[in-house]
Amino acid sequence: MTATKGRRAKPRLIRRRIRFQGRVFRVEQDRVRLPNGRTAVLDIVRHGGSVVLIAQPSPQSVVLIRQFRYAIDKWIWELPAGSIESGETPGRAARRECEEEIGLTPRRISRAGALYPTPGFCDEIMFFYRCTGLVKPTRRVKVDPDEQIEPRVLSLREAGRLVERGEIVDMKTILGLGLIRP
Repeated sequence: MTATKGRRAKPRLIRRRIRFQGRVFRVEQDRVRLPNGRTAVLDIVRHGGSVVLIAQPSPQSVVLIRQFRYAIDKWIWELPAGSIESGETPGRAARRECEEEIGLTPRRISRAGALYPTPGFCDEIMFFYRCTGLVKPTRRVKVDPDEQIEPRVLSLREAGRLVERGEIVDMKTILGLGLIRP
């Protein structure tokens, strides 16, 4: 391996093309020169980041949502989550998404972690937040028109059984539940 100033050398960008620009993400195609001198073409999904909510009405319970995921053609159980809007902090996004997805405002949020779910082709980072002290919002909350969400409060034991039975297939949810399990 080639090293530069005590660090491993990184690929160098030769050319970037935007192949797709959507509402949630952008796809770029980069031509790069690798440290070994060869060139490669890499497709990268650019995403502004997201928040995953571990909403707990009590220390022994969690709110999961059931929604249809078109990409996999299934209704699934998952932790509420959503994209960080431009100019928004992850903490603010967590509060907003909690209101939008489950109809409750957290009095307290605390960051539980941050992870890259698919760093091989995507730069999205997911910020996990524990949300507690859940109350009804004082204002009317807008709901995304493309979402059909059914929130439900489950005991941590019930959620764990759904994971064990293979009824929760969403990786962020399994990981998020693991962050709060004793």
